[in-house]
Amino acid sequence: MKKVLIITYYWPPAGGPGVQRWLKFVKYLKDFDIEPIIYVPENPHYPLRDESLINEIPENTTILKQPIKEPYGFAKIFSKKKTQKISSGIISEKKQGILEKMMLWVRGNFFIPDARVGWVKPSVKFLKVYLKANPVDVIVSSGPPHSLHLIGMGLKNETGIPWLTDFRDPWTTIGYHKKLRLSKRSQMKHKQFELNVLTNCDAVIVTSPSTKRQFENITDKPITVITNGFDVALKPAKQLDDDFTISHIGSLLSERNPKILWKVLSEMVKENEDFASKFKLQLAGTISDEVVASIENHGLKNHLKKFGYVSHSESVDLQKKSQVLLMIEIDSKETQAIIPGKLFEYMASGRPILALGPKDSDVEPLINSTQSGTFFEYSQEREIKIKIYNWFELYKNKKLVIPSQGIEAFSRKNLTKKLAEVLLQLH
Repeated sequence: MKKVLIITYYWPPAGGPGVQRWLKFVKYLKDFDIEPIIYVPENPHYPLRDESLINEIPENTTILKQPIKEPYGFAKIFSKKKTQKISSGIISEKKQGILEKMMLWVRGNFFIPDARVGWVKPSVKFLKVYLKANPVDVIVSSGPPHSLHLIGMGLKNETGIPWLTDFRDPWTTIGYHKKLRLSKRSQMKHKQFELNVLTNCDAVIVTSPSTKRQFENITDKPITVITNGFDVALKPAKQLDDDFTISHIGSLLSERNPKILWKVLSEMVKENEDFASKFKLQLAGTISDEVVASIENHGLKNHLKKFGYVSHSESVDLQKKSQVLLMIEIDSKETQAIIPGKLFEYMASGRPILALGPKDSDVEPLINSTQSGTFFEYSQEREIKIKIYNWFELYKNKKLVIPSQGIEAFSRKNLTKKLAEVLLQLH
């Protein structure tokens, strides 16, 4: 059996989408003759926690832990709320006070590539000793945080063990880089780190075709697209919501605020009494105050239900019962490569997906090929309204179903098989 050391930051009891990818890979790797050894921080700062995920860790999994020093703990002395928001990815450009601007500048320019960079040197030191006594065949680093790739690179240089990098998100082209108030020197340092990682590793896996194309301009190392996926039963809910529920599961950050959609829904509420009596907008997860204010300003306060953060099992249940599932991405070139992990669980739920995102998004061909919903650009206001009315009429006649196909390719087990093929090629 081939042994693989997996270096990741997010691990149960971390909540949110970041933890799901490697938790599920680890669940199935032994089915493909690969034994995973996990390396994670002992005392991480997780903005979201889901204790229920601990139960999904396979028995007898080797988990190595070492302490980590993170600046977020110190920053809480000044502002716990702002620290929590920044570490969760909620960065508002409109209402930044002096303290928040200072925290972002320090985060962006003193901690490169990210706030976990202080864990790199002690991790390389610890793992070098461990690997000498406990050899493995491949090292895997997963980011973000992209500082974990520096651990992988350090170990590759020290041991010569083949090293695979997993990019759940892009590095220097991701949207929030613009908000970190980076100096030119800091921007160049990020690009140099990215170049070093991509040219020194032995292989790369990414979650979207666009990221693959970006990285192909930087490195000639083999790059494989392995998307995120679902690990839930492909069974419909026993009972759908009585109301016409449009539900979004996951974070809605300040810049991910689809005002055009709120406008459309507001118009529909005003012009159609039947729609107004049955429509509910459900939001589960971390929601920025600006998004809530925007919804309320469009007269939808009485139609809004906020669940707050829910466990993974609760989110799956919520998805399956909803009439329509909402997926939102920022209208920006930088987000074309982002395929949210929830898309695949949305697909597995069997409910129609209303997706809104930028032109040439990698999400659109996925939705089209699986016939799991409809993708819209932000300019398609009229088309959005027509589609929602169409779904509403089907809902009233109890005929709102979606003819999805080919979704099994995105099951976590099938994706792990693809990963195993990449790992077994490295030696």
